[in-house]
Amino acid sequence: MSAPWINLAVALALGLFIGLDRERRKGDGPTRSAAGIRTFAITALLGALAVLIGGTWLLVAAVGGLAALTAISYWQSRRTDPGLTSEVALLATPMIGALAMSDMPLASGVAVAVVAVLAAKPAVHHFAKRTLSETEVSDALVFAIATAVIWPLLPDQPLGPYGSLNPHKIWLLVVLILAIGGAGHILGRLLGPRFGLPIAGLASGFASSTATISSMAHRAANDPSSLPAAVAGAALSTIATFVQLAVILFAVSTPTLVIMAPALAAGGSVAAIYGIAFTLVALRSTGSEAPLDGRAFSIRTALVLAATMAVMLMIAAILRDRLGEVGIAIGALFAGLVDTHAAAISVASLVASGTLLPEQSVLPIVAAMTSNALMKVAMTLGPERGRFAVRVVPGLVLSMIATWAVASTMAMR
Repeated sequence: MSAPWINLAVALALGLFIGLDRERRKGDGPTRSAAGIRTFAITALLGALAVLIGGTWLLVAAVGGLAALTAISYWQSRRTDPGLTSEVALLATPMIGALAMSDMPLASGVAVAVVAVLAAKPAVHHFAKRTLSETEVSDALVFAIATAVIWPLLPDQPLGPYGSLNPHKIWLLVVLILAIGGAGHILGRLLGPRFGLPIAGLASGFASSTATISSMAHRAANDPSSLPAAVAGAALSTIATFVQLAVILFAVSTPTLVIMAPALAAGGSVAAIYGIAFTLVALRSTGSEAPLDGRAFSIRTALVLAATMAVMLMIAAILRDRLGEVGIAIGALFAGLVDTHAAAISVASLVASGTLLPEQSVLPIVAAMTSNALMKVAMTLGPERGRFAVRVVPGLVLSMIATWAVASTMAMR
């Protein structure tokens, strides 16, 4: 344990650090702020000494007295808009000093965070008042409610017919769609649609390629100038399907991966070539430089897709129960409409348990991939989405043709 004078020195240094920022911003003349570098340094030392001498209760008394003095100073101010930032920071400083007496690293981290918030005033104010639109604030609120309020409250257990529905996991798809739409919107605002949407599409594909394509279709429909970039993002997202399948099969059943690897490589290569080609088109485009306005995502689209997922999961469960082993491929076909990876895990698990031979897993897995590709095609359809669909759908079709061509060969061996 360090000597008390070391902790006191750290508390004083942290007070000086916070006060340095306030001194630079307190202004001059009659309208200047009441607290500067010396005041903050002393209040940090006050908190440290209060804990050292009298413990928690003396610290409470010291902070209470400081709060009273701060309130008097605030009300006596003659400034038009005095604000409360410096006053709140001043009240936090003695507690940081007190914390330094028991946990210097944590106190230092808190002090740095306080100074970072204080120093970020111009950027934060500009972002809140000029960068963010009312629509974006509304979308952020919707996302917060969906993620922090609704999702944690939903039961995370199998419910419904044959235990096929997990409300917590189904709502996760809604959260993913909203998050993907928001990520694409943010990257588009920061980098411009030409660069932001392809990057967002590639990254978001590892969360859900179907949701990504849905979000990109919505973006292209509402902002036609971003069509090339949205197409590139959608095309790049399909690469993730093949990469993730390879990783999943490796983890669940290596023999299944061995027999599926050539097909996955063929389909993934076609998807990559197609996605890169449209990315180059997007980067050369000059019509997608307009800033992204409007909504970041469509809550209606997210809810419809989640409802579709629930229906498909029930159908797949019923088929597996009624048809037994014969229903594996058909069940995988329906389950793949929602999630290729879940269907592949189910089939690969049967191979790992000895129920299926590796060669027998090819058809169900590729069937699931095909139905998932059909779902992605469905996500491209709708009002104002024709130009988006005719560019994205051929890539989905070509990648699946390549996958089937190689998979059929492997299955016949």
